[in-house]
Amino acid sequence: MRCRNALRYAQLLRQKTPHQWQQHLFQSAKAPDIGKVTAGFIEDLRTIVGKSNVSTSEAAREQHGHDESYHPTQLPDVVVFPSDVQHVSLVAELCNKNTIPLIPFGTATGLEGGVNAVLGGVSLDPSLMKKVVTVNDEDFDCTVESGVTRKELNSYIRETGLTFPIDPGSDASLCGMCATSASGTNAVRYGTMKENTLNLEVVLANGTVFWTAGEGTRCKKSAAGYNLTNLFVGSEGTLGIITKAILRLHAIPESTVAAVVHFPGVQEAVDTTVQILQTGVPIARIEFLDEVAVQAFNKFSNYSLKEVPSLFLEFHGSSSSVKEQVATVEEIAASNKGSDFKWATEAEERSRLWKARHELLYAALALVPGSKAYSTDVCVPVSKLPEVVVMSKQMIKDAKIVAPLVGHVGDGNFHCVLLGDMNSPQFIEQIKSLSNKIALLAMKMNGTCTGEHGIGIGKRHLLERERGREGIVAMKYVKRAFDPNNIMNPGKIFL
Repeated sequence: MRCRNALRYAQLLRQKTPHQWQQHLFQSAKAPDIGKVTAGFIEDLRTIVGKSNVSTSEAAREQHGHDESYHPTQLPDVVVFPSDVQHVSLVAELCNKNTIPLIPFGTATGLEGGVNAVLGGVSLDPSLMKKVVTVNDEDFDCTVESGVTRKELNSYIRETGLTFPIDPGSDASLCGMCATSASGTNAVRYGTMKENTLNLEVVLANGTVFWTAGEGTRCKKSAAGYNLTNLFVGSEGTLGIITKAILRLHAIPESTVAAVVHFPGVQEAVDTTVQILQTGVPIARIEFLDEVAVQAFNKFSNYSLKEVPSLFLEFHGSSSSVKEQVATVEEIAASNKGSDFKWATEAEERSRLWKARHELLYAALALVPGSKAYSTDVCVPVSKLPEVVVMSKQMIKDAKIVAPLVGHVGDGNFHCVLLGDMNSPQFIEQIKSLSNKIALLAMKMNGTCTGEHGIGIGKRHLLERERGREGIVAMKYVKRAFDPNNIMNPGKIFL
């Protein structure tokens, strides 16, 4: 039957003109008639995962209906806590049969409404799936279940001399980081989740369980067929549920040095970043904070840095190589009027420094009491970075909005943290307009509207502009193939 249906579908497509074919696919991922979550459906969930692992309480639903973004909470009808992949498979099969939306949940640290239950349904929380399945220290890889967080993994493997360096700031779940293609402060040296994910165990909408690179495969490269692993990295829960991940590990460096250096203006700081990268210094982290961000940093974390545009740097390697890196960077910074280097060589001080950097969102919120934040996250080629940052700063100034600017500038990614009253429709329209202008500027400069936060429900209109209608059609074709009933996190990525 499925074969005959597929052949009939192909025949219908062949009868369409290219434009009609695109129009058909462009509309094909719209939400189906959503099934109703009934008492009987909830009882079926309890039969699968156990009565205590299903919750319809207001508190649990509210907790699972939002992330760290400004988007209003949208409640699921029920929250389910599976204990293993079989539970996940049976829950997916049940939801698919009843066309009930299924929303994978991680730690809710996202910034684009990715876990919001736009159409209600089931929020699937894998926090009971906490096993570090294997650590292959000789091969520099490990296998984790979907409930394991970044900090939990690094604590588990500390004695091996290895680390998982991808650091988005929050203690996000590792499979959630795969789903959003997370990166963060170390990406300039170690890459993003795309470069550090070897294989994924995935549950599809119909309950099928499979490994994207083949069960057990954990080699560093493969030319075998389509790259399904990277298809699911960044899919934001719209194609399936990631239940295990095989990840690359890295050696803890022999020597680590952190530093802060100050500049008279934005241009000099960003020019220094570009020149450091062009020189080939293998720097581990290079973060930019403008004067407003440094002010927030000082107040919130009890520092006394000069409140001017600044770079936060970190160097990894052998003692001798780190010294060479430091000398080169000092020379480049000095040539751009950089001054007042503040060094942190002890682990405790480095940790304090980067902890404060990671808490900058909360520090920014404290600048405008009672405010919420919307964070842009455009990314551009590094050569375009000085121009885009300077122009973005001017847009913020013209809009008269308090907005610290910070960024993982080593890979061309930066954030404008727009602060204000998110209960004010007027303010929301203002920040949407501003963030839209910054995103369009980045795309004009051969960049992207999102370097790491993803599309979610906040950037759907920008995705079509960036990828083009043909690109959206192709993505919707993939979505239809994996999730024909559109139950997997509906309302995300596509309008």
